[in-house]
Amino acid sequence: MVWLVILVAIVALILPASFKWTVPQITMLLGVIMFGMGMTLRVEDFKEIFKRPRDVLIGLLAQFTIMPFLAYVLTKIFQLPPELAAGVILVGTCPGGTASNVMTYLAKGDLALSVSITMSSTILAPLVTPLLTWLLAGAWIEVSLSAMMLSIVKVVIAPIFLGIIVNHFFGEFVKRVIKILPLVSIVAILLILGGVVAVNAEKILQTGLLLMSVVVLHNLCGYALGFCAAKIFNMNVAKTKAVSIEVGMQNSGLAVSLAMIHFGAAAAIPGALFSVWHNISGSIAANYLAQKSNKDN
Repeated sequence: MVWLVILVAIVALILPASFKWTVPQITMLLGVIMFGMGMTLRVEDFKEIFKRPRDVLIGLLAQFTIMPFLAYVLTKIFQLPPELAAGVILVGTCPGGTASNVMTYLAKGDLALSVSITMSSTILAPLVTPLLTWLLAGAWIEVSLSAMMLSIVKVVIAPIFLGIIVNHFFGEFVKRVIKILPLVSIVAILLILGGVVAVNAEKILQTGLLLMSVVVLHNLCGYALGFCAAKIFNMNVAKTKAVSIEVGMQNSGLAVSLAMIHFGAAAAIPGALFSVWHNISGSIAANYLAQKSNKDN
């Protein structure tokens, strides 16, 4: 996945025409990813949230305070122009994504907690993401709360719940096709990434180093502060891994889609770069944490 992400980003940067055709399909592609996520969930999975409300609440608070705050601070420090600043803040205000669940599993963290935080933050996203974006970026760029809320419901909430319904009523069919769902999601993610990089190729070449510095700091500081937040509340090692990864990794696909719809193509660049980087850093972090667990055992 990491190498495919890097390859697609390079191809889209050098040959933008090869991926520009995907730009009008970005919202639909994100819907496909969210529908696939829904098909892996059952109604029973939501019960886990209520079994451990304290842990989930700690993760949610860390998710929706640390990453938005970091985004705002970094845009100020690096003095980013309004569209790019809005894109960075949008990444910070988005919920966690399914990639964090995969990395938590590979890191031998608390997978059930990771999934519960992802589900909870996604359900809250139609309200929290637009509100935080408006509060933090509203001074630089026009933010329509109602329009953004509706977009998140359309491209995230509706497909997820449709997937859950399909899983509930057509469970046997889902069992047969579930093995190909990760492949479908990967293809959709790569097409979204390629489209955003292609349409912004010139701007990325001009500002890429600056933006990449912001994205890397945003992600790494997210891991570190998420780890600290978990430790402050005396979480065990497995839970700490889950919260740290959950905070550091965002649903960058949603950030890209919302940016393209509401703020313009340039605002989608931070989300696209974050998508490339957090897959790299997440893989490295998961591998390191898994090896550390093996040594400790």
